[in-house]
Parts: sequence; structure tokens; C-alpha cells
Amino acid sequence: MSKTSEIKFAIELDDKNVPKKIEWEATDGGFEGKKACNSMMISIWDKQEKVTMGIDLWTKEMLVDDMNIHFYQIFTKMADTYLRSTNNNEVSKMIQDFSFEFGTKLGIFKNVK
Repeated sequence: MSKTSEIKFAIELDDKNVPKKIEWEATDGGFEGKKACNSMMISIWDKQEKVTMGIDLWTKEMLVDDMNIHFYQIFTKMADTYLRSTNNNEVSKMIQDFSFEFGTKLGIFKNVK
């Protein structure tokens, strides 16, 4: 039996169309109601055009140090997702190594919880 799951985003913009507030909710999110966030990056593969489309938004409240951690965690997650989807250990390790180098260069490991 098939199932449908929904993810919704609500973006409140200022008068210059800069995000003031980002909230999201998901039917399978494991929580009730909306959750606030300060940054989001969505990548969508267009099968027909063979191109990746993206939505990258962040609020004025998103600190640079937090963005550095966010990117480090995205790279780490990309390595994991790539491994699970392709079973290519060598390239996944390459992404992990880059992630570690990125984190080291920015000195974020002392800030990651």
C-alpha cells in the first residue's frame, strides 16, 4: 500500500524579500506543529533536464559560525548519503576527507556539539 508524506515550508520575508523567519513541518517528522530554523538548503534533481535545482535560504539571525557548522554537517551527510545511494566507498571517503579538512580550516570542531 502506498503512502503520501508532506513537507511544508513557511517563509516570512521582510520588505526586501530577505527571509525573516523560516518554519517547516513534516507529516512524518516525528513532531507536531511547525519548527523554526535559520537556514535551509534543498536540492532537487530534474530527471528530464538532468540538472540540479536548489533553494538556499537563511535568516539574518543565522550566524557565520553556525553557517560554518551547518556546511560541515551538510558535507558529512553528503558523504553518508552518497555511500548509501552508490555504495562507492572511495568517493564517499573523499567527501568525508574534504569535510574534515573544511572543519579543520574553519576551526569548528571545538564548536560542534
